[in-house]
Amino acid sequence: MKSLIINLTLFKAGWIACVFGAAAGLPEVGAAAVAVAAGVHLWLARDARSEGLLLALAAALGLSWESALVATGVVSYDVGVLLPGIAPYWIVAMWILFATTLNSGMRWLRKSLVLASVAGAIGGPMSFLAGQKAGAVTFSDPVLALSLIGAGWAALLPIMVRSAAWLDEMDSTLAFARAQTQGEEA
Repeated sequence: MKSLIINLTLFKAGWIACVFGAAAGLPEVGAAAVAVAAGVHLWLARDARSEGLLLALAAALGLSWESALVATGVVSYDVGVLLPGIAPYWIVAMWILFATTLNSGMRWLRKSLVLASVAGAIGGPMSFLAGQKAGAVTFSDPVLALSLIGAGWAALLPIMVRSAAWLDEMDSTLAFARAQTQGEEA
């Protein structure tokens, strides 16, 4: 229970640091907060290697999806953009931050990929709308942007949930095999 509270607290603090840091022109604050949250997450993880793979997958997926939104002009960012047409580093960091919750605070999403899809379709646009209201992101057309973000998150969240579950299961399988091998050697 303690690690769950730590996980969700760090997620919320990281989200606030990313969004409000970017809105204030200080995207490095959010990136630093995510680095701390991810470090604590990996330190507390049962298998830091599989969790690290999940965070890397989230970064790659987030960079691809968010860059598509930027490249098409659906969303734009004023700070943290290292290359034109590419998502800013702080929004990619937020994907890493979110991935820290998938095997902890948001583990309940595993109950159903349909549930994960619905949660993504609602939560993704709500998060972006909050970011827009804070001044961290701009939409070319709010209805179009929020619709595309909802559709994207409806598809991507189940992929992330399934990936998290698969990596977690692989970790458990490997741990069991290691325990069996050690038992046979004793």
